[in-house]
Amino acid sequence: MASADVLDAHLAQTLSRGRVAVTRPAGCPDISLYLFDPTVLEGPISHDEAQAVVAQPAYWSFCWASGQVLAAYILEHPELVRGKRILDFGSGSGVVAIAAAMAGASEAIACDTDPAALDAASANAELNKVNLTLCNDWGQRPAGVELLTAADVLYDPDNRPLLEVFRQAVPAVLLADSRLKDLGNGAYHQQAIRQSRTWPDLHEFEEFNQVRIYLA
Repeated sequence: MASADVLDAHLAQTLSRGRVAVTRPAGCPDISLYLFDPTVLEGPISHDEAQAVVAQPAYWSFCWASGQVLAAYILEHPELVRGKRILDFGSGSGVVAIAAAMAGASEAIACDTDPAALDAASANAELNKVNLTLCNDWGQRPAGVELLTAADVLYDPDNRPLLEVFRQAVPAVLLADSRLKDLGNGAYHQQAIRQSRTWPDLHEFEEFNQVRIYLA
């Protein structure tokens, strides 16, 4: 199991004074996470630090709006995942996979290509006393996935083809997104719209705080 010290070491690669702290994101307060501790930013960031943060952002150290909303939605609707093998694509902090495990999934798989994200998912799972399976390659995912979850994977419009990739690979997809007002894929049916903010708050544009949940 990864620890806070391991996560601090990952953060130090991009921000020398970076560290994590245990927090409960406002959008999914039932889940505790090791996330970036903003108190370390007292004082200016050096040019080299800023360059490193831009070049190698530690996405896993923030809980993005869509992840919070999707995690909370799963906890409110456990019937969506109960008894099923779930794979969370682009898992980051692991918040959605953890919610699935808490809601009774038979197996919750956190899939991410970033080794630091998988360490974060592991540490956060232990923090919430649930078990996750870790997967570092979508192409090598376990067989028998019954539901794929994904939050904010469409931040790059070039990722839109993933929508059809997901549908062809698994029986059902539960998706949360705050970037595209129109997915351009009629197979995805909107279930809800909710407001949330990245935690810790990055003061993003208000339009990115409106999260849409889809089921396909």
